[in-house]
Amino acid sequence: MAVARATSLGESRPFRRLSPKLVGVVARRIASFAYLAIGITFVSFALTQLVPADPALATLGQDATPAAIHAFHVRYGLDRPLPVRYGLYLERLVQGDLGTSQQTQNPVTHDLSVAIPATAELALLSVLGALLLGMSFGIIAALFRDRPLDYVLRVLSLGGVSVPTFWIGLSALYLLYFKYGMFPGGGRLDPTTFPPPHLTGAYTIDSIAARQWSTLWNAMHHLILPAAVLALFNIGVLTRYTRSAILEIIDQDYVRAARARGLPERTVIIEYVLRAAIPSIVTVFGLMFANVLAGAVLVENIFAWPGLGQYGYRAATTLDLPAITGVSLFVATVYITINLTVDLLNSFIDPRIRVSD
Repeated sequence: MAVARATSLGESRPFRRLSPKLVGVVARRIASFAYLAIGITFVSFALTQLVPADPALATLGQDATPAAIHAFHVRYGLDRPLPVRYGLYLERLVQGDLGTSQQTQNPVTHDLSVAIPATAELALLSVLGALLLGMSFGIIAALFRDRPLDYVLRVLSLGGVSVPTFWIGLSALYLLYFKYGMFPGGGRLDPTTFPPPHLTGAYTIDSIAARQWSTLWNAMHHLILPAAVLALFNIGVLTRYTRSAILEIIDQDYVRAARARGLPERTVIIEYVLRAAIPSIVTVFGLMFANVLAGAVLVENIFAWPGLGQYGYRAATTLDLPAITGVSLFVATVYITINLTVDLLNSFIDPRIRVSD
């Protein structure tokens, strides 16, 4: 029985021909995505309306005259009933109009188009580094279970999870910038370096496209420190979760049967243990994006990174309702998109998930 189990796993392929059951799973996931998207628009709109402060006073100041406050309310539709405001909000949203930021006086879509590439560049490097190091440390810790190397990696991962991100960021900024000058203090480029020609808004990609290698190096030099600070928590989480997932599988009967058949240890680990652990790791990898978006607010403010976190923070402190709504919608869309992607990937990888659905 164990040998048959091992053989079936060894011969399985994560991406098979699309079956009717799998098509049904995909259709249900996409339908739930649409329902969630509609719900997000309602929740985002409702939360901005429940803010106790008056956005007119937050924008115009406490000394604003009643006439100026009334004009502000009329201009932004704050004097109309809630259902009417929500309907107008959905109509503008379908047209791609998120309103005008009260802080920058720019369309929110323009501000997001500038802030999102900066955060995406930071988040992508952080997530890729966390995935590479976290999975590697987790696999090594599991293979050297209860040995000194395992204890060291477990202690380091516990520290990465436990230490607050803002403390790590401030400490890294003090030591590596102020004290030793190894990295720049903040921003995406040095003051004397001009941005590359705009293509995507991500300076690394735009520098490669324009073949401006000095700008690329400067952008990477600015990226490394905040990305490393942002990745430490996820490295700790992924190390601990990968170790637990592998230890749960490595003593299963079909893994022992694979070893008994004389398969090399590398084949056993890759073809049997890691393949079975991938769905759990993919799920945690999806959750890492949530940690990145949450931690980006602190990291971007510490390192003066002009991204989505800093933009959202300034919008919240000035009660800039259009900007708050735009940031909320984008973040929520990223969350549900990642969850949808993780569900679909797990449905492709693990046939048991399709059966349970």
